[in-house]
Amino acid sequence: MTQTPASPDTAETPGRKVGLVKAAAVIGIIIGAMLIVVGVVAWIGVTNQLTAEKITIPDDAIAFQGQQVSGPFTAYVQADVINKHALEASGGKTYAELDQDDPVRTTVMQASFLRASLFTSVVAYGVALFAVGMGVVCILFGWAIARLASAPVIVASKASTVT
Repeated sequence: MTQTPASPDTAETPGRKVGLVKAAAVIGIIIGAMLIVVGVVAWIGVTNQLTAEKITIPDDAIAFQGQQVSGPFTAYVQADVINKHALEASGGKTYAELDQDDPVRTTVMQASFLRASLFTSVVAYGVALFAVGMGVVCILFGWAIARLASAPVIVASKASTVT
């Protein structure tokens, strides 16, 4: 009885159906690209709207004094300054703490609305950044899935015996 040596493992073209997997990979990459575009467009849109308001941060702010509100950090700082000024005007009382007939209540209410608008823009920046990040993740996952679907299958050969 003669035994032939086992041949090394060989790579073969996949014998499995991967069409749906490749389609999912392409869809993931496309959705990722779309998320990035939407995130960037949203960021630019919010920036343009804030810039158009021509809000300048006052000198008593904790940062960015004299700069124009045009991004998430400057919007947050401006909201903080508005709160500070509203509390100074009301003697440290919030809108809910003021008497209904207090003339300062209208000023504090308007300050609250302005702060809410600025915080909304801060949240919009966060959502835009999240969309870009998720777009990058979708592209990476799509690329990885496509690579895995295209990888050759390693088939181990069995030792054969000849008599």
